[in-house]
Amino acid sequence: MFTHIMVPVDLAHTGALERALAVSADLAKQHGATVTYVAVHAATPGAVAHTPEEFSEKLAAFAAGQGSAHGVTAQSHDVVSHDPSVDLDDKLMAAADEIGADLIVMASHVPGLADHLWPSNGGKIARHFKRSVFVVRGE
Repeated sequence: MFTHIMVPVDLAHTGALERALAVSADLAKQHGATVTYVAVHAATPGAVAHTPEEFSEKLAAFAAGQGSAHGVTAQSHDVVSHDPSVDLDDKLMAAADEIGADLIVMASHVPGLADHLWPSNGGKIARHFKRSVFVVRGE
């Protein structure tokens, strides 16, 4: 059913992704799918990495670790953005098209009052992406 699963990740907050990572690995095993971990980041130094090359290496190591831990075929794909907070949703959907993902599995928070005014990333992507999106809420 699914052959290529994309999982957006924030390397600065991997602890908040545990459920989405587990769900994506489970789905990949069930369907024999490849999982691509995608991160959008700035070219400027940040908390995770000092250069885009260092960020790419850390994302690749994260993907390899997830693949090994869950027994799935895993790869990484990073996207550089001038302003990730503004571009995130569009960059993620473009990345999904670029890598040929037929499912996006992404973590989200339990909706609150602010979500009625500003939609969550998961909500926006689920509304606008043309293929399947599985939004996994945290506990």
